[in-house]
Amino acid sequence: MDWDPFVLARIQFAANISFHILFPAISIGLAWVLFYFRARYTLSGDRAWEYAYYFWVKVFALTFAMGVVSGITMSFQFGTNWPGFMERAGNVAGPLLGYEVLTAFFLEASFLGIMLFGKDRVSNKMHLISAFLVAVGTLLSAFWILSLNSWMQTPAGYSLDEGVVTVESWWRIIFNPSFPYRFFHMTLASLLTSAFLIAGVSAWRARAGLAGPGTWKVLRTGVAIAAVAAPLQIFVGDLHGLNTLEHQPAKVAAMEAIWETQRGAPFTLVALPDGEARKNHLALEIPHAASLILTHRWNGEVRGLDEFIGEHPPVAPVFWSFRVMLAMGVLMLAVAWWGAWSCLRGREPSMPLLRALSWMTFSGWVAVLAGWYVTEIGRQPWIVQGLLRVDSVVADHSSATLTGTLLGYVLLYVFLIFSYMGALRYLSRQEAASLVLVEQGESSGSRQAQEVV
Repeated sequence: MDWDPFVLARIQFAANISFHILFPAISIGLAWVLFYFRARYTLSGDRAWEYAYYFWVKVFALTFAMGVVSGITMSFQFGTNWPGFMERAGNVAGPLLGYEVLTAFFLEASFLGIMLFGKDRVSNKMHLISAFLVAVGTLLSAFWILSLNSWMQTPAGYSLDEGVVTVESWWRIIFNPSFPYRFFHMTLASLLTSAFLIAGVSAWRARAGLAGPGTWKVLRTGVAIAAVAAPLQIFVGDLHGLNTLEHQPAKVAAMEAIWETQRGAPFTLVALPDGEARKNHLALEIPHAASLILTHRWNGEVRGLDEFIGEHPPVAPVFWSFRVMLAMGVLMLAVAWWGAWSCLRGREPSMPLLRALSWMTFSGWVAVLAGWYVTEIGRQPWIVQGLLRVDSVVADHSSATLTGTLLGYVLLYVFLIFSYMGALRYLSRQEAASLVLVEQGESSGSRQAQEVV
């Protein structure tokens, strides 16, 4: 059976971007955590913070490398599978992608080398400066990429010249209507992802008896970041939703599976959206809740999918992705506040809490992927909202070619994901063993000094 090449091209790009987004989702937040570790060591002189810094620098370097390599592969897809996009919107996409490389990638790559290999070679001050510049670099990278993605969602500052996008105002292109919300939403998502990663790995090490000098400090840091970032993310997410309602009402209608424009629209907790019958089966609803959330009015009007016939996304994947994101966000908030309550009471984390944090290690990945699917599938059938349709910019490849390359990508990415997790586990065990030797050496040196005295 031959698959539609257009569908295969979309699946292939989805596979590439799904794999790639996992690593910036960690590195953006983890870079600032590393800067915090280095600053705490600088201010306190506590070697535990330095141990934590050097361990997580290795994880950051591995994550950064995976993100760079997968990002290059993904960018090639613009030329191989979607040449029409660059032909018609390259005047916007090309410079923004170039700015990301020039202002962010070189900054991160250069000073990451100092963080990795500068121990005993450069001063602590230089380490601190390097950590700060790498963290700034990750934010700059997110700035340019999210600016481009946001422009594709809410285009502004352009004109059309024989079907080709021409720039009229770079300011309006970069700071398009949805950019501030997406930037802060993604930044907080990355902080949450990295917070649960460091807390989860620390909890696993504690449960396995591999805790080092900085393990408990790192765990508390992760819990504290998550406890603050989770409610902030809910607040920013609400603002982002209101912005989406204004500029992309079809996406919101798909997120809520609202088939007809109505007042006092209910919020559907779960349902089976039926695109052919244009209704929801087995729906569990909260009356008026969607109107209250989206319009902040009990009987506010919410536009339905009936107003966007032929121009709205597939409902089921958007509907369920949104609910997965919401459910994971609530779970992250509950676990983070549970951990924060335990830390505030001055108690060692209980075994149930350590187990919960361990299971939540990669919870940020689930939430980020679900949110990304809402964003990208929810924009369909447009590649640039209201301007370029996806089916108008796809390359003319055979289904056999796309099937073969898609299979190769998926197999490689599955291998790399498990390799990344395995490397993280290996680093955790290796670091614990080396710290035991360090502690033994320090204790031996202390005893010898006492004997001399």
